[in-house]
Amino acid sequence: MGQELGCRIRFQKRRLAGRALLETDHLLFRGEERLKVPFRELSGVRSEGGVLKLEFPGGPAEFDLGPAAEKWAHKILHPPCRLDKLGVKDGLAALLVGEFDEAFRSELRQRNVRAGAGKGKQDLVFFAAEKSADLRKLRGLAGDLKPAAALWMIYPKGVTAIREIDVIDAGRAAGLKDVKVCGFSATHTGLKFVIPVSARIK
Repeated sequence: MGQELGCRIRFQKRRLAGRALLETDHLLFRGEERLKVPFRELSGVRSEGGVLKLEFPGGPAEFDLGPAAEKWAHKILHPPCRLDKLGVKDGLAALLVGEFDEAFRSELRQRNVRAGAGKGKQDLVFFAAEKSADLRKLRGLAGDLKPAAALWMIYPKGVTAIREIDVIDAGRAAGLKDVKVCGFSATHTGLKFVIPVSARIK
């Protein structure tokens, strides 16, 4: 989500000033003290009068967010699914390169995404790479993108066989621009590339 606001909070009978950052799976407060609240630990979430109230072990905590409090409560209670985070909309055409499990393929089918190895320009390309050598295919895949399309590089977290810098360098060498990082699964990260606006041919 990546939304950030300056605010004051009430936590353990103290009032603290700082900034609150709303992420996909936790809320982080940085200021006079640091507080991280994982959503999986929440037992209560509500918004009252511009205050976001969270119940959790070690809490509660109240965040004075003003008009944003209700929106943040809704986003915490209704987090985006994986396809929402990846920007996958109904009816798009996608090319899958590499190994993807049936769960991901099923999610795509539920949104009527035409996924396969079809010919022609694609709305989305998902490329699963397990080692740096796999990235050699990236330059060719860039040619399969529609002007405003996205290419998601999916690669393992925390391994030496393929590092984030390897993925970024390969994407840039293929003429693409890295614009977003997204957790794809418990074991894999997604890095989004697009064609730079200046290089798009209508």
